[in-house]
Amino acid sequence: MIRIILTSIIVDDQDKALKFYTEILGFVKKMEFPVGPYRWLTVVTADNQDGVQLTLEPNANPLSVTFQKGLFDSGIPATAFGVDDINQEYERLKSLGVVFRNKPTVAGPVTIAMFEDTCGNLIQLAQQNKPAS
Repeated sequence: MIRIILTSIIVDDQDKALKFYTEILGFVKKMEFPVGPYRWLTVVTADNQDGVQLTLEPNANPLSVTFQKGLFDSGIPATAFGVDDINQEYERLKSLGVVFRNKPTVAGPVTIAMFEDTCGNLIQLAQQNKPAS
């Protein structure tokens, strides 16, 4: 069986990203070690620290800068994170100054909201909707 163990997101500043992803979103730093002029830097969800790691990848390559800017300017999220209560999370993050592009919106089987991560990305929150009885 193949499992997802690691995924990455391009960030324009690793220090700023680590602060946002841990202090605002609530992830926990898992790994950090030097790799040339940058760092291998990953975070995980607080309630599953042995789960999937998210690498905060520096956008040091001109292609990654173009890709990241293209997604952002087109309004396309770089990734999505699941939540149990999107309205509660939306209010919590807004109170911390997070800039949202839209309020929670039903989109078929999910309710979604998109915000800016301060590091050059749009992130989508998604809550699985309960099936109608």
